[in-house]
Amino acid sequence: MGCWRSSLRSGPHAAEKPPRHRHRPPPPPTNGPTSSLNAQQAAPPARASGEVPALAEFSLAELRAATAGFAPGNIVSESGEKAPNLVYRGQLRGPGGAPPRAVAVKKFAKLAWPDPKQFAEEAKGVGGLRHRSMANLIGYCCDGDDRLLVAEFMPNDTLAKHLFHWENQTIEWAMRLRVAYYISQALEYCSTKGWPLYHDLNAYRVLFDENGDPRLSCFGLMKNSRDGKSYSTNLAYTPPEYLRNGRVTPESVIFSFGTVLLDLLSGKRIPPSHALDIMRGRNIQAVMDSHLEGNYSIEVATTLVNLASQCLQYEPRDRPDIKKLVSILEPLQKKIEVPSYVMLGIAKPVEEPQAPPTPQRPLSPMGEACSRMDLTAIYQILFTTHYRDDEGSNELSFQEWTQQMRDMLDARKRGDSAFKDKDFKAAIDCYTQFVDVGIMVSPTVFARRSLCYLMCDQPDAALRDAMQAQIVYPDWPTAFYMQAVALSKLNMQSDAVDMLNEASQLEEKRQKSTRVP
Repeated sequence: MGCWRSSLRSGPHAAEKPPRHRHRPPPPPTNGPTSSLNAQQAAPPARASGEVPALAEFSLAELRAATAGFAPGNIVSESGEKAPNLVYRGQLRGPGGAPPRAVAVKKFAKLAWPDPKQFAEEAKGVGGLRHRSMANLIGYCCDGDDRLLVAEFMPNDTLAKHLFHWENQTIEWAMRLRVAYYISQALEYCSTKGWPLYHDLNAYRVLFDENGDPRLSCFGLMKNSRDGKSYSTNLAYTPPEYLRNGRVTPESVIFSFGTVLLDLLSGKRIPPSHALDIMRGRNIQAVMDSHLEGNYSIEVATTLVNLASQCLQYEPRDRPDIKKLVSILEPLQKKIEVPSYVMLGIAKPVEEPQAPPTPQRPLSPMGEACSRMDLTAIYQILFTTHYRDDEGSNELSFQEWTQQMRDMLDARKRGDSAFKDKDFKAAIDCYTQFVDVGIMVSPTVFARRSLCYLMCDQPDAALRDAMQAQIVYPDWPTAFYMQAVALSKLNMQSDAVDMLNEASQLEEKRQKSTRVP
């Protein structure tokens, strides 16, 4: 019963700003679409509000400070002398005293983009893309002759490092399938958004984030330079049509994706022409990575080998399109419930939000439960309070007691029953039916649905409902308490403390007004 998996963000737009709350956070951005419901299940969890900022223009001074003067020790690019541009790790100051953000800064060779307007326009286009399986672009710099890009930093190295230079363990089979699938999703998303060309796709362009989830570097969406140079890796891995005419097409991207599939299968760099000879001989074992020690499905491996062979065809028209790749890779996914960091063999990321500091004034049981972020205790209080605080919030005429009204109240009754049984997903559905009719408003329904969203790991939706409860009942402490919990889950601790303080003040004011003189 209840909910245990975080879902994609959905639901109504954020509420109008209530009159009392001066620290209202914006609703979180929705990540890019996936290809199907099954794809959502296999995709990495959506990230918290504000984690991927809007594209910004930085000065060279800011990026120089962030990278310690572009210190050689901060270079993280693994392409070495083959890449004409270097990538640095940096730390950007967080706004308003927020923790610094780790970033990757790509510094282009001097005069690679002579026209700053052209560079800025292309960066703005790439910066408009947002997908959970991409290391997204968050900034750029056009300062004099300097051209730089700023992206999310991925702390767990590249696919090349894990495949070709591993020290602790090689990548297990299910994780290799996940890498192929996630990267195909990212490429499909870019294609649907009008960016079908990806330059120099290879194992160095696939990165791993703090959760161990594979991400496609956004840097490959822009050419390496204005002269159109798009490939810097060994020519043996370059699409044949690029060698003929120097142009990249969507089919060229498919060829490069085939080389990544080949890397995942073999665990080493095999020139595509040589690999095709092996594949034609139908010798699957000769292609497969011996370090897997046979721990893979022969049937699935055969499917992947055949797919790689199709991608690596000499004629572009003979290669599959990106949608077909996604549709083939999706049903091959294994161990969907296992986090990537487990399969990758890295430490579990620290993601648990900290409870906000307790306000100075004494708190009620509800305030104490919210300050501890004790969802079970909050549930018990909301359940036992029932609809006591809704009294007087609705006055209905006789004419309003229609069949629609009866259906709406029945939806609320079913929601209450599901809430009692702790079936929080069903309670959300039933309470939503009640809210959508709009004849009757109930702050308690919003508070209960807010808690249900918290139980289902959807703090953004929980915050919206707590805000709606405040709109219906502006001086209701519970509405502020629920906002405090949601804000804490979103790691907005300062705002959470403000809400706890305001809720406790309202409770104190209410207690004074009800005292007998």
